[in-house]
Amino acid sequence: MRAVQAMEFGPPEVLVPAALPDPIAGPGQVVVGVEFAPVLFLDTQIRAGWGRDWFPVTPPYTPGAGVGGAIISLGEGVDPDWVGRRVVASTTEGGYLERAVVEVDQVVAVPEGLGTAEAAALLHDGRTAMGLVEVAGIRPGEWVLVVGAGGGLGVLLVQLAEAAGARVIGAARGKQKLDLARELGACVVVDYSQSDWPQQVLAATSGTGPDVVFDGVGGQIGQVAFEIAARGARFSAHGAPSGGFAPIDRQEAERRGVTVRGIEGAQFAPADATRLTERALLEAAAARIRPIIGQRFALERAADAHRAIEARDVIGKTLLEI
Repeated sequence: MRAVQAMEFGPPEVLVPAALPDPIAGPGQVVVGVEFAPVLFLDTQIRAGWGRDWFPVTPPYTPGAGVGGAIISLGEGVDPDWVGRRVVASTTEGGYLERAVVEVDQVVAVPEGLGTAEAAALLHDGRTAMGLVEVAGIRPGEWVLVVGAGGGLGVLLVQLAEAAGARVIGAARGKQKLDLARELGACVVVDYSQSDWPQQVLAATSGTGPDVVFDGVGGQIGQVAFEIAARGARFSAHGAPSGGFAPIDRQEAERRGVTVRGIEGAQFAPADATRLTERALLEAAAARIRPIIGQRFALERAADAHRAIEARDVIGKTLLEI
C-alpha cells in the first residue's frame, strides 16, 4: 500500500513516499480504507525532532495520529455489521497511509449528514474542543479569549463558546483568520502580531480581562494572554505551536485566583475520547458546529502540507486525501 514515512528527524523533505505491506486485522481489530488523514501541527514538531521525551518514535516511521474512511476488513470477534461503515479513528501506527489497523473499540461511526472529510477534521480538534469547553464551564455573558482562533481547534472553540452565550474574543494573525473568527461568532477580533493586542483585549473587557482563556499558541503570546486574564479566570495552556507551552507563573496564578490547566487538560482517557468525539460528530451533523477545512493535499504531498503549516500559511484544518 502507499504511505508516507519520515526517514529521519529534520525538515519536511524527510517525508517521502513509501510502499508498505497491506495490514491484516487481528482479533478485535478492523482495517480502515483511509480516505482522509488530518495533519496536526504536532506532526510537524515530532518530524522536526521536538518532544522525544513525550513521543518516542524512531525513524523511519509513518506520521499521523488518525484516519477517516470506510472499514474494509475485520479481525476475529468483530461484528460483521462494521464492514463498509464510515468511521474515524485515532491510530498508534500513523495515519499517512492507505490502510490502517485499529482496535474496533477505538473507532467512531460517522453519522448520516456528515461527510467523511469533515469527520476526519473533527477527530482530534472536535473532541479536544468539546473537552476543553466542558471543563471550562463557560457561563452566559462571560468574556472568552480564544488565542489561535483561526486554527482547526480555535474555530471550534469560537463556535462552542459563542453557543454557550459567551462574548468571544478571537485572537489570530492576519485578516483572513480574523474575518473567519468574526464570521463564526467572535464579537471582537485582535491580531496578536500587533504590539497593542493586549490593550485591545483589555479595552474590550472594560479593563478586567477575559474570564476564560483558551491558549492554543503558547510561548510569549500565551504568557501575555495569562497576564491579561481576569482575576479568578480559567486558563487553558494547551497550545505550543510557538515552540513551547506558555510559561505560567504558578505563584502569580494562585495570587490572582487563576485556575491553570496545561496540556493534560486536552488529553483524555479512551472512553472520554470516544464520548467527546461522538458528541463533536453529532453536533456537526446537526449543523451546530462547522469544521473549517482550509486546505487539502494529496498523500504524496505530505511534505508540502507540513511546509504550509510551519509557514503559518493555513487556515482551519489541513487534510491529506489518500
